[in-house]
Amino acid sequence: VFLSFQGYAGGDESRMLRRRLSDTSAKIGVGPNRAAVATSMLRKYGAQIGVAILDDGMQHLSLLRDVDIVMINALNPWGNKHLIPRGPMREPLTALTRAHILLIHHANLVSQPQLKTILSTVHDNGATCPVFFSKLVPSHIFQVNQPMHRLPLHVLHGIIVLCVSAIGCPDAFIHSVQEVFPPFLFLSLCLQTFVLVLPILKYGTMVVVRL
Repeated sequence: VFLSFQGYAGGDESRMLRRRLSDTSAKIGVGPNRAAVATSMLRKYGAQIGVAILDDGMQHLSLLRDVDIVMINALNPWGNKHLIPRGPMREPLTALTRAHILLIHHANLVSQPQLKTILSTVHDNGATCPVFFSKLVPSHIFQVNQPMHRLPLHVLHGIIVLCVSAIGCPDAFIHSVQEVFPPFLFLSLCLQTFVLVLPILKYGTMVVVRL
């Protein structure tokens, strides 16, 4: 399997996947020119690569593809329904007709009426492909300085947990933490966060968790 990423900013996604997939045969390529990255990887690994997965590839129309898989965040499926820069969408909803598979993620965090509304919007815009549902289930935690050493979730029971997040849509993260690590304190990543964290560190009652 070959995974291709654009490589925005610090490239944290590719680094995370390299760490998580280090015990597999998956190859990861990063670069703004997707075709050049893929060509280089194919020359290097050849027949070892049976499947190429392109992240954020729906709008990369210059590349041939066999399947378009579109993931929809059930917690915030369409934003304000406006295109960039007025909203978060890269294409109109009618572009869903190009998808071969739709995956509604975090389906367990919304109600059945909300899921039905999402499906209605999908079908109203002409999409006829299969629709699947998925959810995120935390399996373990790890210390920042030992990312390969997995710890069971129960080690944090009874401990006050401070969660720091810098992801764009943290709602799912908050839900997961509420289910697994009550009680907890949630703070978005900003300058104010570090001002609040420092006094807590002195007392040794805080554990920073990254899921």
